[in-house]
Amino acid sequence: MSSVFTNASTGGRGKPKSSKSVTRSQKAGLQFPVGRIARFLKKGRYAQRVGSGSPVYLSAVLEYLAAEVLELAGNAARDNKKTRIIPRHIQLAIRNDDEFSKLLGTVTIANGGVLPNIHQNLLPKKVGKGKGEVGSVSQEF
Repeated sequence: MSSVFTNASTGGRGKPKSSKSVTRSQKAGLQFPVGRIARFLKKGRYAQRVGSGSPVYLSAVLEYLAAEVLELAGNAARDNKKTRIIPRHIQLAIRNDDEFSKLLGTVTIANGGVLPNIHQNLLPKKVGKGKGEVGSVSQEF
């Protein structure tokens, strides 16, 4: 009967004392910290109470968004023949994706630069194959 109340490694109830703790991130299979996000949700006073599933869900969403941005930025870095992602690659990844561009439309990324864009009116006009002009016209007025 005494084995019911002891935490011996063989038999008994509960986990043994020598077992390693398992984080909530590990239980959920996530890389983002569930406990830290739970703490931020509680300290931020967004609500009086915070459920146990909400930090897990928020961690999963943030991890997904981060992975998506990193994948697009990695593709942009590879297109520029670089092996390291810099803020320029993140900027190109976000601004070339419609949904991320809408989500982060008002965000400024330091050292991100701008998208290469030349307005159509500034490009030279294409000359047709017909005899539209009789010779080359210089800028004489």
